[in-house]
Amino acid sequence: MASADRARWLLLGEDGIPLARCTEIEGLFVDLPPRPRERFTLVGCAAQGAFADLLDRLPAEALGTERAWLGNVSIVASPPFAPPTWWGEDLGDVVVLARRANGDIDLDGFVRGYDRTDGVPSPGDVSRFVLLGPGETPYGTCGAVTGVFRVQAPPPVPQVRLLGCRPETPLLTALDAVGQSSKASLRRRRIRAEVLAIAADGSAGRVIGAVVSGTVGAVEPSPRGAGLVDVTVDSDAQEPLPTGILGILEHWHEGRPARRNLWAGYDRETRHHWAGVALTHMSGAPDRPAGTTYDLDGRFVTDIEGFYCAIGEAINGPGGYFGWNLDALDDCLVGKFGARTPFRLVWHDSAVAREHLAAGYDRRRLAPAVTLADLLGIFTENDVEVDLR
Repeated sequence: MASADRARWLLLGEDGIPLARCTEIEGLFVDLPPRPRERFTLVGCAAQGAFADLLDRLPAEALGTERAWLGNVSIVASPPFAPPTWWGEDLGDVVVLARRANGDIDLDGFVRGYDRTDGVPSPGDVSRFVLLGPGETPYGTCGAVTGVFRVQAPPPVPQVRLLGCRPETPLLTALDAVGQSSKASLRRRRIRAEVLAIAADGSAGRVIGAVVSGTVGAVEPSPRGAGLVDVTVDSDAQEPLPTGILGILEHWHEGRPARRNLWAGYDRETRHHWAGVALTHMSGAPDRPAGTTYDLDGRFVTDIEGFYCAIGEAINGPGGYFGWNLDALDDCLVGKFGARTPFRLVWHDSAVAREHLAAGYDRRRLAPAVTLADLLGIFTENDVEVDLR
């Protein structure tokens, strides 16, 4: 991406004030193992509806298997016991593990949230919880739920190291307080900074989700150059970003990618981040006129993330952006993202999407899969003519 002695990262603090430029950042991009499934217990559960039907027809040997899959379940407080600041919790990809004689039901799945380190505060004095399925379908009630509510987990990567760092005044203030233990010094050692990638021309682009947040714990001279320091930050609880983002940023280091489909060999998670990097590098060029025809290369649309990469390039060329989720796609179709409706989209090799963007459950998103039919419906609603080829 750059020579070893050149700053690759710009750290911006509050109000966009520079904290430092650094050669490397250790601990910000780390591949974690897959998030483990979690176990929950519905205490004193009275199941109803589709949940009760599932339990009634399940033989004991099917518990814990795909046959015992329940899908998504929401847990809310039963009126009038609903706390005013708690709206409930959502569980995803739920499987029934066991049903006990006392009415307790064991499940496993995931608490839906942004970060695996997130705490899930207890709603307090709730005497009964209501269980809801898709579309708020009643699934029953229970007296308590275990395994859902928890304190924030420790950071999976305890420290981030800013290497080859040239600090600015706000970070120098934090460094001056290293080694002191007073409350005031601890406050001065606190930093929170967005991380931007520095391109070959010296410009800096935001990396979505890249944040260094924590308490400065140590500083020492850096072997990377005169006047540079290496800074150790004891991290706040948050997940690192996957290392695949570093490879994506390589494609933008010398300027916008010149070839299409550079994302095609990536997995779903990395394709998602490709579209995020494309978002932060939008050119701001005016929309092309209504009635324009765009060609979508559908050979690699094997998942919804691939669709967003492909339509970004169909509309805005290699490395282009045109949404990275359904809400963002809707925003793009309104205008100011390269195309003005109505327009025509020629979708080549659409059979790939027809096979892969099919109805079912999306385990990456913990939600019903986005299908080709869903996308075609959105295009129709927004006056986009789609020619499937």
